[in-house]
Amino acid sequence: MSENPASEMVSVAVEGRIATLALNNSAKRNALSKVLLDALIAALDSLKARDVRVVILRASADAKVWSVGHDIRELPHGHEDPLGYADPLERALRAIRGFPTPVIAMVHGTVWGGAVDLVLSCDMIVADETASFATTPVNLGLPYNTTGLLHFIGRLPMNLIKEMFFTAMPLKAEDAARWHIVNHLVPSVELESFTWALAEGIATKAPLAVTVIKEQLRVLSDYQPIAAQVFERIQDMRRKVYDSADFQEGINAFLEKRKPEFRGI
Repeated sequence: MSENPASEMVSVAVEGRIATLALNNSAKRNALSKVLLDALIAALDSLKARDVRVVILRASADAKVWSVGHDIRELPHGHEDPLGYADPLERALRAIRGFPTPVIAMVHGTVWGGAVDLVLSCDMIVADETASFATTPVNLGLPYNTTGLLHFIGRLPMNLIKEMFFTAMPLKAEDAARWHIVNHLVPSVELESFTWALAEGIATKAPLAVTVIKEQLRVLSDYQPIAAQVFERIQDMRRKVYDSADFQEGINAFLEKRKPEFRGI
Protein backbone atom coordinates (compact mmCIF):
# COMPACT_ATOMS: atom_id res chain seq x y z
CA MET A 1 0.00 0.00 0.00
CA SER A 2 1.21 3.51 -0.81
CA GLU A 3 0.04 6.65 0.90
CA ASN A 4 0.06 10.27 -0.16
CA PRO A 5 0.11 12.75 2.76
CA ALA A 6 -0.32 15.72 0.42
CA SER A 7 -3.31 17.02 2.35
CA GLU A 8 -4.34 16.85 5.97
CA MET A 9 -7.97 17.19 4.89
CA VAL A 10 -8.12 14.23 2.51
CA SER A 11 -5.85 11.22 2.91
CA VAL A 12 -5.01 9.06 -0.09
CA ALA A 13 -4.06 5.39 0.03
CA VAL A 14 -3.53 3.13 -2.99
CA GLU A 15 -3.41 -0.63 -2.75
CA GLY A 16 -3.06 -2.42 -6.06
CA ARG A 17 -5.59 -0.84 -8.43
CA ILE A 18 -7.89 0.49 -5.69
CA ALA A 19 -7.54 3.95 -4.16
CA THR A 20 -9.15 5.05 -0.92
CA LEU A 21 -9.83 8.73 -0.28
CA ALA A 22 -10.77 9.57 3.31
CA LEU A 23 -12.29 12.86 4.45
CA ASN A 24 -10.08 13.63 7.39
CA ASN A 25 -11.40 16.63 9.28
CA SER A 26 -13.42 15.01 12.05
CA ALA A 27 -12.89 18.02 14.32
CA LYS A 28 -15.14 20.00 11.94
CA ARG A 29 -17.31 16.95 11.21
CA ASN A 30 -15.94 16.92 7.66
CA ALA A 31 -17.65 20.18 6.75
CA LEU A 32 -17.29 20.68 3.01
CA SER A 33 -15.08 23.74 3.15
CA LYS A 34 -13.21 25.11 0.15
CA VAL A 35 -9.96 23.72 1.58
CA LEU A 36 -11.36 20.20 1.99
CA LEU A 37 -13.09 20.20 -1.40
CA ASP A 38 -10.00 21.54 -3.17
CA ALA A 39 -8.02 18.75 -1.51
CA LEU A 40 -10.58 16.17 -2.71
CA ILE A 41 -10.41 17.47 -6.28
CA ALA A 42 -6.60 17.49 -6.17
CA ALA A 43 -6.57 13.92 -4.82
CA LEU A 44 -8.80 12.74 -7.65
CA ASP A 45 -6.62 14.53 -10.20
CA SER A 46 -3.50 12.89 -8.77
CA LEU A 47 -5.00 9.44 -9.32
CA LYS A 48 -5.62 9.93 -13.04
CA ALA A 49 -1.97 9.27 -13.84
CA ARG A 50 -1.95 6.02 -11.88
CA ASP A 51 -3.37 2.61 -12.75
CA VAL A 52 -6.33 3.06 -10.42
CA ARG A 53 -9.51 1.30 -11.49
CA VAL A 54 -11.77 1.99 -8.50
CA VAL A 55 -11.91 4.78 -5.92
CA ILE A 56 -13.49 4.34 -2.49
CA LEU A 57 -14.61 7.61 -0.89
CA ARG A 58 -15.11 7.44 2.86
CA ALA A 59 -14.82 9.41 6.08
CA SER A 60 -11.89 8.71 8.38
CA ALA A 61 -12.31 5.62 10.55
CA ASP A 62 -13.00 7.63 13.75
CA ALA A 63 -15.75 9.78 12.23
CA LYS A 64 -19.31 9.43 13.53
CA VAL A 65 -20.51 12.03 11.03
CA TRP A 66 -19.65 11.27 7.41
CA SER A 67 -20.07 14.96 6.63
CA VAL A 68 -22.23 17.83 7.89
CA GLY A 69 -22.37 19.20 4.36
CA HIS A 70 -21.44 22.61 3.02
CA ASP A 71 -19.44 24.81 5.37
CA ILE A 72 -22.19 27.35 6.09
CA ARG A 73 -19.67 29.97 7.17
CA GLU A 74 -18.35 30.09 3.62
CA LEU A 75 -21.72 30.64 1.93
CA PRO A 76 -22.40 34.14 0.58
CA HIS A 77 -24.61 36.03 3.03
CA GLY A 78 -27.09 37.29 0.45
CA HIS A 79 -27.36 38.97 -2.97
CA GLU A 80 -25.12 36.31 -4.53
CA ASP A 81 -25.95 32.81 -5.71
CA PRO A 82 -24.84 30.55 -2.83
CA LEU A 83 -24.45 27.53 -5.12
CA GLY A 84 -23.05 28.90 -8.36
CA TYR A 85 -21.17 26.95 -11.02
CA ALA A 86 -17.77 27.85 -9.54
CA ASP A 87 -18.74 26.92 -5.96
CA PRO A 88 -16.20 24.43 -4.54
CA LEU A 89 -18.90 21.85 -3.90
CA GLU A 90 -20.15 22.08 -7.47
CA ARG A 91 -16.60 21.62 -8.76
CA ALA A 92 -16.15 18.56 -6.54
CA LEU A 93 -19.41 17.02 -7.75
CA ARG A 94 -18.26 17.41 -11.35
CA ALA A 95 -14.86 15.92 -10.48
CA ILE A 96 -16.50 12.80 -9.03
CA ARG A 97 -19.10 12.40 -11.75
CA GLY A 98 -16.49 12.91 -14.47
CA PHE A 99 -13.77 10.76 -12.90
CA PRO A 100 -12.83 8.06 -15.43
CA THR A 101 -13.24 5.08 -13.09
CA PRO A 102 -16.04 4.10 -10.67
CA VAL A 103 -16.23 5.92 -7.34
CA ILE A 104 -17.85 4.03 -4.47
CA ALA A 105 -19.08 5.97 -1.45
CA MET A 106 -18.60 3.98 1.76
CA VAL A 107 -20.88 5.56 4.35
CA HIS A 108 -20.61 5.12 8.09
CA GLY A 109 -22.40 7.87 10.00
CA THR A 110 -24.73 10.71 9.14
CA VAL A 111 -24.71 12.63 5.85
CA TRP A 112 -26.09 16.16 5.79
CA GLY A 113 -26.91 18.87 3.27
CA GLY A 114 -24.61 19.14 0.28
CA ALA A 115 -22.82 15.97 1.34
CA VAL A 116 -25.92 14.03 0.26
CA ASP A 117 -25.39 15.45 -3.24
CA LEU A 118 -21.72 14.45 -2.98
CA VAL A 119 -22.59 10.87 -2.05
CA LEU A 120 -25.26 10.63 -4.75
CA SER A 121 -22.69 11.80 -7.31
CA CYS A 122 -20.66 8.67 -6.62
CA ASP A 123 -21.38 5.68 -8.84
CA MET A 124 -22.38 3.35 -6.00
CA ILE A 125 -23.09 3.65 -2.28
CA VAL A 126 -22.40 1.04 0.38
CA ALA A 127 -23.66 1.97 3.85
CA ASP A 128 -24.10 0.49 7.30
CA GLU A 129 -26.84 0.82 9.91
CA THR A 130 -25.41 4.09 11.28
CA ALA A 131 -25.96 5.90 7.99
CA SER A 132 -28.66 8.50 7.43
CA PHE A 133 -29.19 11.15 4.78
CA ALA A 134 -30.70 14.61 5.38
CA THR A 135 -31.17 17.32 2.76
CA THR A 136 -31.40 20.59 4.65
CA PRO A 137 -31.56 23.79 2.51
CA VAL A 138 -34.97 24.72 3.96
CA ASN A 139 -33.35 24.97 7.39
CA LEU A 140 -31.33 27.89 6.01
CA GLY A 141 -33.82 29.41 3.59
CA LEU A 142 -31.40 28.43 0.82
CA PRO A 143 -32.65 27.93 -2.77
CA TYR A 144 -31.05 24.70 -4.00
CA ASN A 145 -29.56 24.97 -7.46
CA THR A 146 -31.10 23.42 -10.55
CA THR A 147 -28.11 21.18 -11.24
CA GLY A 148 -28.37 19.71 -7.76
CA LEU A 149 -32.10 19.07 -8.07
CA LEU A 150 -31.49 17.33 -11.40
CA HIS A 151 -29.00 15.05 -9.63
CA PHE A 152 -31.79 14.01 -7.25
CA ILE A 153 -34.38 13.70 -10.02
CA GLY A 154 -32.05 11.37 -11.88
CA ARG A 155 -31.79 9.05 -8.88
CA LEU A 156 -34.92 9.20 -6.72
CA PRO A 157 -38.73 9.24 -7.00
CA MET A 158 -40.26 12.71 -7.00
CA ASN A 159 -42.35 12.15 -3.87
CA LEU A 160 -39.24 11.12 -1.91
CA ILE A 161 -37.30 14.13 -3.18
CA LYS A 162 -40.10 16.42 -2.03
CA GLU A 163 -40.26 14.83 1.41
CA MET A 164 -36.49 15.04 1.88
CA PHE A 165 -36.32 18.68 0.77
CA PHE A 166 -39.55 19.92 2.39
CA THR A 167 -38.99 18.32 5.80
CA ALA A 168 -35.15 18.18 6.04
CA MET A 169 -35.67 15.05 8.16
CA PRO A 170 -32.91 12.41 8.06
CA LEU A 171 -33.69 9.33 6.02
CA LYS A 172 -32.60 6.29 8.01
CA ALA A 173 -30.37 3.59 6.56
CA GLU A 174 -33.17 1.04 6.15
CA ASP A 175 -35.35 3.55 4.29
CA ALA A 176 -32.41 4.63 2.14
CA ALA A 177 -31.95 1.01 1.11
CA ARG A 178 -35.68 0.60 0.44
CA TRP A 179 -35.65 3.65 -1.83
CA HIS A 180 -32.46 2.41 -3.56
CA ILE A 181 -30.38 5.37 -2.46
CA VAL A 182 -27.76 2.86 -1.34
CA ASN A 183 -26.71 -0.16 -3.40
CA HIS A 184 -25.93 -2.28 -0.36
CA LEU A 185 -26.78 -1.94 3.34
CA VAL A 186 -24.45 -4.11 5.40
CA PRO A 187 -23.62 -4.46 9.10
CA SER A 188 -20.99 -2.04 10.37
CA VAL A 189 -18.50 -4.82 11.07
CA GLU A 190 -18.68 -5.87 7.42
CA LEU A 191 -18.70 -2.43 5.81
CA GLU A 192 -15.02 -2.20 4.92
CA SER A 193 -14.62 -5.81 3.79
CA PHE A 194 -17.80 -5.74 1.70
CA THR A 195 -16.87 -2.45 0.02
CA TRP A 196 -13.36 -3.68 -0.67
CA ALA A 197 -14.65 -6.93 -2.19
CA LEU A 198 -17.00 -4.94 -4.44
CA ALA A 199 -14.11 -2.72 -5.55
CA GLU A 200 -11.85 -5.72 -6.16
CA GLY A 201 -14.45 -7.31 -8.41
CA ILE A 202 -14.78 -4.15 -10.50
CA ALA A 203 -10.99 -3.76 -10.71
CA THR A 204 -10.70 -7.12 -12.50
CA LYS A 205 -13.01 -6.04 -15.34
CA ALA A 206 -11.98 -4.47 -18.65
CA PRO A 207 -11.00 -0.91 -17.63
CA LEU A 208 -11.62 0.73 -21.02
CA ALA A 209 -15.14 -0.70 -21.17
CA VAL A 210 -15.91 0.37 -17.60
CA THR A 211 -14.64 3.90 -18.26
CA VAL A 212 -16.61 4.32 -21.47
CA ILE A 213 -19.82 2.90 -19.97
CA LYS A 214 -19.49 5.23 -16.98
CA GLU A 215 -19.09 8.23 -19.29
CA GLN A 216 -21.98 7.10 -21.50
CA LEU A 217 -24.24 6.84 -18.48
CA ARG A 218 -23.11 10.24 -17.20
CA VAL A 219 -23.76 11.96 -20.52
CA LEU A 220 -27.13 10.28 -21.01
CA SER A 221 -28.31 10.98 -17.46
CA ASP A 222 -27.04 14.56 -17.53
CA TYR A 223 -28.81 15.34 -20.78
CA GLN A 224 -31.75 17.33 -19.48
CA PRO A 225 -32.71 19.95 -22.09
CA ILE A 226 -34.27 23.07 -20.56
CA ALA A 227 -35.63 25.90 -22.68
CA ALA A 228 -33.77 29.17 -22.14
CA GLN A 229 -36.85 30.97 -20.84
CA VAL A 230 -37.56 28.17 -18.36
CA PHE A 231 -34.01 28.28 -17.04
CA GLU A 232 -34.18 32.08 -16.74
CA ARG A 233 -37.46 31.80 -14.81
CA ILE A 234 -35.93 29.27 -12.41
CA GLN A 235 -32.91 31.48 -11.87
CA ASP A 236 -35.14 34.48 -11.22
CA MET A 237 -37.11 32.50 -8.61
CA ARG A 238 -33.89 31.39 -6.93
CA ARG A 239 -32.54 34.94 -6.93
CA LYS A 240 -35.60 36.17 -5.04
CA VAL A 241 -34.89 33.56 -2.37
CA TYR A 242 -31.19 34.24 -1.88
CA ASP A 243 -31.91 37.98 -1.86
CA SER A 244 -34.58 37.49 0.80
CA ALA A 245 -34.54 38.35 4.47
CA ASP A 246 -35.28 34.68 5.20
CA PHE A 247 -32.00 33.54 3.69
CA GLN A 248 -30.09 36.09 5.73
CA GLU A 249 -32.02 34.98 8.81
CA GLY A 250 -31.18 31.34 8.14
CA ILE A 251 -27.47 32.03 7.88
CA ASN A 252 -27.48 34.32 10.93
CA ALA A 253 -29.41 31.79 13.02
CA PHE A 254 -26.94 29.06 12.13
CA LEU A 255 -23.94 31.20 13.03
CA GLU A 256 -25.61 32.34 16.27
CA LYS A 257 -26.66 28.76 17.15
CA ARG A 258 -30.36 29.54 17.48
CA LYS A 259 -33.58 28.52 15.79
CA PRO A 260 -34.40 30.70 12.75
CA GLU A 261 -37.61 32.68 12.56
CA PHE A 262 -38.67 32.65 8.91
CA ARG A 263 -41.26 35.23 7.84
CA GLY A 264 -41.56 34.45 4.14
CA ILE A 265 -40.03 37.73 3.02
